Amino acid sequence: MEVLLIHIVRTKMYDDRRGGRGGGRGGPRGGRGGRGGSRGGRSSDRSQDRGNRFGGSRGGRDGGRGGSRGFGGRDRGGRDGRDDFRSNFKNEQPGGALRKIRWDTITLTPFQKNFYNPHPNVQMRSMAEVEAYRSQHQITVKGRDVPPPSVYFEEGGFPDYAMKEILKQGFPHPTPIQAQGWPIALSGRDMVGIAQTGSGKTLAYILPAIVHIINQPRLLRDEGPIVLVLAPTRELAQQIQQVATDFGQNVQVRNTCIFGGAPKGPQGRMLERGVEIVIATPGRLIDFLEKNTTNLHRCTYLVLDEADRMLDMGFEPQIRKIIEQIRPDRQVLMWSATWPKEVQNLAEEFLVDYIQINIGSLSLSANHNILQIVDVCEEWEKNDKLLTLLNEISSEEETKTIIFAETKRKVDDITKTINRAGWHALAIHGDKNQQDRDYVLGQFRQNPGAILVATDVAARGLEAHACREHG
Repeated sequence: MEVLLIHIVRTKMYDDRRGGRGGGRGGPRGGRGGRGGSRGGRSSDRSQDRGNRFGGSRGGRDGGRGGSRGFGGRDRGGRDGRDDFRSNFKNEQPGGALRKIRWDTITLTPFQKNFYNPHPNVQMRSMAEVEAYRSQHQITVKGRDVPPPSVYFEEGGFPDYAMKEILKQGFPHPTPIQAQGWPIALSGRDMVGIAQTGSGKTLAYILPAIVHIINQPRLLRDEGPIVLVLAPTRELAQQIQQVATDFGQNVQVRNTCIFGGAPKGPQGRMLERGVEIVIATPGRLIDFLEKNTTNLHRCTYLVLDEADRMLDMGFEPQIRKIIEQIRPDRQVLMWSATWPKEVQNLAEEFLVDYIQINIGSLSLSANHNILQIVDVCEEWEKNDKLLTLLNEISSEEETKTIIFAETKRKVDDITKTINRAGWHALAIHGDKNQQDRDYVLGQFRQNPGAILVATDVAARGLEAHACREHG
């Protein structure tokens, strides 16, 4: 897959520090929630001062939450204008109504989590061959008793129904993270997988999850899920759900996807009926846990997908509250595109005797499969350069284009500019409701020459083939 990434950036770098342009007018205009964030502040500190002066309780985070209660009002600075992943809690402390479970006072029912039975081909493979495969695919492993990779699908030890679905999907061979991750996950070990987005991480934990589920006692009424997958955004959560449905439907492994921005009623009813797999964003899951709509007492397989992204978005308190509700002898699989100190600390605290897999370099670096071109220009030149670029791209067949912008207002402005010039562009950001988002993503995937303009709500977890990105 060929990917071209072009950055069109302005020369006046001081604009980024002012917040007036970078802050996005309080997302957007902060709902005019009392001057604490109506213009994004100029800086988060100045926005904080204004919010306090006029009764704003939370000032403004880079202009996004300014004026949450300006002039004593309860408008919360444009609640509808926030991106989905900015969780909205009634209490200052996320999950404040959740009681920490004292697991040391509870007699836990034992469960099985080691289902790994090495294939004869794997057992016959020499250590030199194993190391050659790892070296070829830039796989590094760290930990105790790391099992060798399953180089071919037949060596994974998966049931026939899973193999049929793999053949149906047309996968030629396991990706490196799948080949090395499957034996570890099936062994019941905790693990950290570090690989770039699009490396096949979802299937690396969903297939072992289904094997784990079918070897546990069936769910009873009012019991929560056996497998919990936490993801940072609704778009990523929905893609994970599709993989879980594809591979779980033939063995009656039910799943549901819960996230903010959609009605709670249907999501709550699915949880009450009982599902084996819950894919959730942290904020909405805590809402249901606080209301006792579901519980995590049966959860024995926990996945933290895009862990670095969740921490970047401030979800660490929610993640901690959720993990407190899960039995301590659970199996935990953490997946991340990068390995910053915050993710390392989380792994050290909540994973036990874990194995770490890394595909490629541990340091944050550019993807070598992507050609990147940086065009430094004045702010007023950017629209003309973008339209010129779209002219060049449109001459090629079946080329999708994603344009990233910093703020929701900028996304709308760019979309209007492109549409006025004769193309058809679609926009996606936090102000769009779920129906609009689904429609936009569906159109983008189906149309060969689609143009999508987005905020970072679509920065990860968007699958689009033959895509050109600009920002």
